[in-house]
Amino acid sequence: MSRALVPKIRILIGAVVAIGPGRADLLGAIARTGSISAAAREMKMSYRRAWLLVEAMNSAFRRPLVETLTGGEGGGGARVTKLGEEVLRRYRTMESRAARSVAPELKRLSRLIAPARRAR
Repeated sequence: MSRALVPKIRILIGAVVAIGPGRADLLGAIARTGSISAAAREMKMSYRRAWLLVEAMNSAFRRPLVETLTGGEGGGGARVTKLGEEVLRRYRTMESRAARSVAPELKRLSRLIAPARRAR
């Protein structure tokens, strides 16, 4: 049984990840759920970890990618800003273009990778 090889893109500012696969997935989950805590649960991560990732993304860009909403009768929540939507859209475009671009070499590389070993 072969394992699929998937290239992953991380956009770095020096050594700091501005956006990468996990952060993009978190942005998408916040957009879907309207909540950092719900997005964290969906992704099986702690709220604290999700919050730290949101803070890191927000500080890496000129304006926030995620805004938190104050509580009240309907509760708080979060929303992905227009900039966040644009960053996510551009990131996903780069991912798909990169995957198409490296597909021939990835196929050749896959022939050189050892088969998966069964756990004993």
